Amino acid sequence: MSKERARRRAEREALAAREKAAAARRRRRREALRRLKPTLPRRRRTGRLLARRNRYERAGIAAVTTVLVAAAWFLVDPLGLRLVLIVLLVLVLPAVVVIALGRRT
Repeated sequence: MSKERARRRAEREALAAREKAAAARRRRRREALRRLKPTLPRRRRTGRLLARRNRYERAGIAAVTTVLVAAAWFLVDPLGLRLVLIVLLVLVLPAVVVIALGRRT
């Protein structure tokens, strides 16, 4: 009976050793492939407002918007029409910026 238990234990240990060796081979293979594969930099979002625009483009957007708001305020007489023009400018501004400063060529 003890010879039978020893034989089964030896079989279990041999099986465990084979599985451990196979796992080690898989791990080494994955690590070798990871070393060979070129890594690409991770693209992360910046989380900043207007992050796609550089400093001069943002300054230009702000300057043009300020000039247009001032023109609507000083050149248009009725207050309701002034406010409508300013709201319309704020709503249309993102579309104009994308069309005018688009990155696609």
